[in-house]
Amino acid sequence: MEILLWRELLDPYRMAVDELVLKFNHIISEYRNEGEYSPIEQVNGRVKKISSIIEKCSKKNISLSDFEEGILDIAGIRIICQFVEDIYKVVEIVRQRSDMRIVREKDFITRSKDSGYRSYHLIIDYTVHTLKGAKTLKVEIQIRTLAMNFWATIEHSLQYKYKKNIPEHIRQRLSNAAAAIVVLDEEMSAVRDVIMDAQDSFQVKANLVTDILNNMQNLYKVANKREIIKIQDEFYRIYKTGDFEELERFNKELDIIAEGYRAQGL
Repeated sequence: MEILLWRELLDPYRMAVDELVLKFNHIISEYRNEGEYSPIEQVNGRVKKISSIIEKCSKKNISLSDFEEGILDIAGIRIICQFVEDIYKVVEIVRQRSDMRIVREKDFITRSKDSGYRSYHLIIDYTVHTLKGAKTLKVEIQIRTLAMNFWATIEHSLQYKYKKNIPEHIRQRLSNAAAAIVVLDEEMSAVRDVIMDAQDSFQVKANLVTDILNNMQNLYKVANKREIIKIQDEFYRIYKTGDFEELERFNKELDIIAEGYRAQGL
């Protein structure tokens, strides 16, 4: 198969990855803009390299002409969560969407692999629209905690280095590390509510400060400069105190001033 043909065949997968990363990032933004905790911490994606596709076809005895039917992870999305509970929340988010149809799922969290690998895998059908028309592709979504992802990244690097023949003493250390990560995830889940409250408070304050700064910027275009300087100095004074109630009061007063100048829509 010619290189140019490979590129043409893989372009829709690149489109799928770009679109899905954008959509999941938008979900993060929606939660945070509402001042709510997002079950998704970060998301990234990749399209399998041509060399990896050829290697996988060889190992699985798949004809190169049938690689799209035989390899389900040509397009891959990785979603990172803070807590194990978030993983199942993300699965439900995907399940409820009309633009993603789950066709296969594997829970390697409740039943991890012998190596210690833990993650939740989904294979979805996802449709992209190209100049040549609509095309439905298989995309793999891996959902993990930060700790699980750290372990999996290290293990993958070692598998690559040792050609999947990791020495026994290193394999044992990986197994010990995997067990420690289970404990870490459990401990984090035990204090999940406290962590979420702290993060929610931070996000609410961040949104409030953004609103204040936007109002001040709009007022700067229409109001007296001396008045703006006074408002700015008052904001810095209150912000330094860390008094959230005072910050809320300041924001309400600033809203009234901005409304008087009709500056909120600028």
